Amino acid sequence: MTLPHKASPVPVSEEPNPLHPALPGDLICDPAAVFDPAAVLGQVMSAVDRSTDNTTLRAEIVRILREVQSAGRAAIAESFTEKPFAARPLTRSYTYLTDGLVRTALYVASAHMHRLSNPTEGERIAVLAVGGYGRGEMAPFSDVDLLFLTPYKITAWAESVIESMLYILWDLRLKVGHASRTIRDCVRLGTDDFTIRTAMLEHRFLAGHKPLADDLDRALTTEVFKGTGRDFVEAKLSERDARHRKQGERYVVEPNVKEGKGGLRDLQSLFWIAKYIYGVQDAAELVPLGVFTREEFATFTQAEEFLWAVRSHMHLITGRATEQLTFDLQVEVAERMGYEDRAGRRGVEIFMQKYFREATRVGDLTRFFLTKLEAAHVKSEPLLERIFRRKPKVRESYRVVNNRLDVVEPDAFLSDKVNMLRLFEEALRTGMLIHPDAMRLVTANLHLIDDEMRNDKEARRIFLDLLLKHGNPERALRRMNELGVLAAFIPEFEPIVAMMQFNMYHSYTVDEHTIQCIAQLAQIEKGELVEDLPIASGILKEGINRKVLYVALLLHDIGKGRPEDHSILGAQIARKVAPRLGLNKTDSETVEWLVRYHLVMSDMAQKRDIADPRTVRDFAKAVQTVKRLDLLTVLTVCDIRGVGPTTWNNWKAALIRGLYRQTRRALEGGMEALTRENRGAEAKKALREALPDWPKAVLKKETARHYEPYWQGLHVTAHVDFAEMLRKLEEDADPGGIEIRLHPDEDRDATRACFAMADHPGIFARIAGALALVGANVVDARSYTTKDGWITDAFWVQDAEGRPFEAGRLERLTKMIHKTLKGEVVARDALVSRDRIKKREKAFNVPTHITFDNDGSDIYTIIEVDTRDRPGLLYDLARALAASNVYVANAVIATYGEQVVDSFYVKDMFGLKYHSEAKQRTLETRLRKAITEGAERAAK
Repeated sequence: MTLPHKASPVPVSEEPNPLHPALPGDLICDPAAVFDPAAVLGQVMSAVDRSTDNTTLRAEIVRILREVQSAGRAAIAESFTEKPFAARPLTRSYTYLTDGLVRTALYVASAHMHRLSNPTEGERIAVLAVGGYGRGEMAPFSDVDLLFLTPYKITAWAESVIESMLYILWDLRLKVGHASRTIRDCVRLGTDDFTIRTAMLEHRFLAGHKPLADDLDRALTTEVFKGTGRDFVEAKLSERDARHRKQGERYVVEPNVKEGKGGLRDLQSLFWIAKYIYGVQDAAELVPLGVFTREEFATFTQAEEFLWAVRSHMHLITGRATEQLTFDLQVEVAERMGYEDRAGRRGVEIFMQKYFREATRVGDLTRFFLTKLEAAHVKSEPLLERIFRRKPKVRESYRVVNNRLDVVEPDAFLSDKVNMLRLFEEALRTGMLIHPDAMRLVTANLHLIDDEMRNDKEARRIFLDLLLKHGNPERALRRMNELGVLAAFIPEFEPIVAMMQFNMYHSYTVDEHTIQCIAQLAQIEKGELVEDLPIASGILKEGINRKVLYVALLLHDIGKGRPEDHSILGAQIARKVAPRLGLNKTDSETVEWLVRYHLVMSDMAQKRDIADPRTVRDFAKAVQTVKRLDLLTVLTVCDIRGVGPTTWNNWKAALIRGLYRQTRRALEGGMEALTRENRGAEAKKALREALPDWPKAVLKKETARHYEPYWQGLHVTAHVDFAEMLRKLEEDADPGGIEIRLHPDEDRDATRACFAMADHPGIFARIAGALALVGANVVDARSYTTKDGWITDAFWVQDAEGRPFEAGRLERLTKMIHKTLKGEVVARDALVSRDRIKKREKAFNVPTHITFDNDGSDIYTIIEVDTRDRPGLLYDLARALAASNVYVANAVIATYGEQVVDSFYVKDMFGLKYHSEAKQRTLETRLRKAITEGAERAAK
């Protein structure tokens, strides 16, 4: 189409400058730096004069607007760097810039590219912003959602205008969501679809024919919104519940800032409902309506500002719409927002604690708001509460409001400080939720929980009863924690509230982890985990000091977040807190001991060889009594299971069970039962019974060829495998022969890989490399040489999900391992492309610690390497040890997210321990070099 070159433009707006966006409020910088309407109009008119056709004009307009867009975005980003918390001015600035771009695109398309001298009634168009853009809230890379409104069925002219306009916006790389509708379409679709209805609830006129937009306003109000408040509320709450189920709890360590629990969408849902029901245009209007107090509105504003700031920084860092606050982003956002390291905590941890506290406040606000809706009968009561109509009996100072527990007389309630705890006791006793008005009363009067109240005998009783008496202590603790009561009653708990542990191992904040641990204990007590946890369930069934166990679990991580060892500091805190909670001297001392040594059993089981009698002997000396062993075992199980939903597995269960049974036997029957000779005799007898058809001479040779550690370190099924593999190797008489057997060990959530071949240096490293190449994570490894020159190695491996390899994959795995062991594939070269650290994991600082322990085993030196995990690490370490002529008897691998602890049981080439400090230093240097070179390779 050829442009009518000198034609007078037909303005689509009555404003003097048709490009001028409405100022939505204060911007983050000078509006002219974001979008200068006069300057842009001048450039547009020059482009119109220069262009001879639509194609040329569009190209010119896109060039002009791209420069304007780039300059505007740069100005906003620069100002945000200087004012990293100024989220509202930032979102308004992006809205202002986008408005200018959209209005310009419409002006050019309708007034110049497809100009009508005398438009008919049907040739009118209004462009509206909808959704978040309509609300005037835009993050740097938010979608631009547009509604093109026409009076009747869309005309050819309107189609041309919309198409040209969209091409301009797409050329600007804007992510445009759009719909072309009549008012009737809007009414029909809005009636049927709550998502469309929500988007139109926040429509905002941008440009075009204003009377058309006004007509839509009236039609939506009278035909869609009126009288449908309850349906809308139920739909939005249903959406919210589905979103929370998908995204997880508020305390997950990589939260979704937009869709997660306590995120921006929760605040937006709250405002949508308020706007729909009360007709407000701004959240501030909810205060005079009595929906929010001034303090709650201030909380709303603060949470919204903070979450928008976080989201905007995420967008700017990644250069795209990013909503998941991943570990690597957490570090960068924290730096941009000015959070710095202090007092043993990283700046990112302080930032994330602030994030989780704001998310918790969003949850509180939502509860208060929904209560108001219930009181107004806008929101229906929960389904179960409608079914079970019978109201529970409550004590005389309480009442039931909309099936929730409320206080009858606030002044009388506050006259006795202990009532601050009685409320939670009554809620657990009746099984009722607490009414948000009662929650408000508590949070407004936390100052009443003072030293006098903390030391009150009745207050202590109630608190311990909340833990011990009602069967679901986590419910009371979580609500007390969210309302600030738990931190007020135990001030030492306050620093760990919403405290994030910046690692990939823990799935929850420290306070939520503590509550999860207590929930695990309550489940075990109820007999719900007998099949999964037979030992812990049996201990609790036999009887145990429940008070000590619950208090120890409550306090076990209370020392976290400080420069000191959290176990030592936690024990010091427990020494003060336990008596204050009413525990006697003996129980307080046991709690203190449990907090001090709460990691010992986990460390012994996961970082040491529990088949070594010395490991069990040392652990038995540490716990001293069966009573302490029982308490520590249950606490350890709850602690590991409380880390995250996938942390506990059969491998850890087998280790804990094995250590518990052996230690209990030693404590009850004496240490003599642990000798190698006794174990060896039992193992040989078991092998003879498992191979009844073997000739006696062959069996005698098999039982005589192995050293003592072989018999104590493996199950009889492995002894059978190795006996058969060695017999086959001898029959084949192939000096280069290799026997491999892979066997899924479902009871341990691992695959056992057995290797038998002629002994030669570096074989342990070769096997580690072969397993790394096939994507196998080694969790345990044992290497035994025979007296007649063979080597028998057993590795327990898992796939990337921490499970045994599927049977269908074992043949391919075996072939690949054969190729590597025969030298057809060189592990060092092949690993270069596979040994990579993922981007989200690079944010973690994992310092390397290497220790030499000559006391933990009677025969071996234990070299413990604590460093960052990666696929090729074990291979690199094993290769460095082989190059130093170190004999590796076995390796125990404990993985904690991005951190791994590899413990090697070793001897030197003469069969001796590494006592010499000079030799230790040389070995440490070589191991560190292997770690550093491997990390540099993985980082490329």
